[in-house]
Amino acid sequence: MAVDVRTEVLIDVPCAEVAAYAADPSNAPEWYVNIRSVEWQSASAVEVGARVAFVARFLGRRLAYTYEIVEYEPGRRLVMRTAEGPFPMETTYTWEPVGKGRTRMTLRNRGRGNRLTGVAMRRANRKDLAALKELLERRGAGGGGPA
Repeated sequence: MAVDVRTEVLIDVPCAEVAAYAADPSNAPEWYVNIRSVEWQSASAVEVGARVAFVARFLGRRLAYTYEIVEYEPGRRLVMRTAEGPFPMETTYTWEPVGKGRTRMTLRNRGRGNRLTGVAMRRANRKDLAALKELLERRGAGGGGPA
């Protein structure tokens, strides 16, 4: 069965800042609820062809998978596909400026799974984007946090 989950959030931070932070897989453990670790398998640069290994916990299972960046338009769009892992998946981020200093970020996951996978993925994506919003808005407001 195909799974296609699309989630979005408005973040009160300029688009360039949101995109630069979210596009860097090294930051993923700070805002993705389920991601435990990230390891670059190529040069640690966000560019087409770069490969990144992730370890996550999802639906009570440990998942290890490798994404390859297949499209990247800085500040606008990032697409990653699993090169290795338990099931095929594609993750797409898009960023769009909304007014002055505000960003609409969309997170879309497409791949194989079942109804439970889709429901759990939607719930996790909402939590992830909420965590990203809180982290970046707090940081932008001078509240400290990761650089």
